[in-house]
Amino acid sequence: MLTTLASWGLIKLELTRALRNRKFLFFSVLYPSLLFLLIAGSASTTEKIDGTGLTLPTYMMVSMASFGALTAVLMGNSERIAKERESGWVRQLRLTTLPGRGYVLAKTASAAVVSLPSIVIVFVVAALVKDVRLDAWQWLALTGAIWAGSLVFAALGVAIGYLASGDAVRPVTMIVYFGLSMLGGLWMPTTTFPQWLQDIARWLPTHAYASLGRAIEQSHAPHTTDLLVLAVSFALFAGGAAWLYRKDTLKA
Repeated sequence: MLTTLASWGLIKLELTRALRNRKFLFFSVLYPSLLFLLIAGSASTTEKIDGTGLTLPTYMMVSMASFGALTAVLMGNSERIAKERESGWVRQLRLTTLPGRGYVLAKTASAAVVSLPSIVIVFVVAALVKDVRLDAWQWLALTGAIWAGSLVFAALGVAIGYLASGDAVRPVTMIVYFGLSMLGGLWMPTTTFPQWLQDIARWLPTHAYASLGRAIEQSHAPHTTDLLVLAVSFALFAGGAAWLYRKDTLKA
């Protein structure tokens, strides 16, 4: 009971801190929708992208919603955890009833909650400005799939936060962040890549993440490969985060 209360208390604290960080809210909530307008603002609403059956606004709507969720959970978790480790905050938490899994859960859950507004705002902008139209079930399924899929990258953010020091965490996170975004096809269709790069991109979790949303837009079932890539990635990232947490505990 005490453990559960401690976990919920930390989640509330994390949410309060995130909502007070205006810079973080801008880049995680508003920036993706602005980037969507920059990329798809002048694009045709009828011309289809080769090999996708989707217009550029419809295609990029999922990309930018996924990008926004990725920003919220990855950037927020990694830097905050690294700084908390150096400040001694994590050491203080270990003196409470909060177990390691509760700490990781609180970080992951709070980041996922913050990612939801960025997804919804991109959808609203796409619908109002570029006249993107989907069935009600598709909007709901897209929101749920992108939101749930962000947990994969929330776990990666926790792992990076324990892997890198306070000085190194930002460059490490930025390399991972931009690398996964660009190579995973969140900024441009992977069909524009050379074939050898397309073969690499299809195994990245960001590519599988966005592909879930595009399958919903096309009223198709998700590809088994994409589900496997996300499941394996989550297991690796969460397992790595747990191992790094235990390792860090032994050093304390």
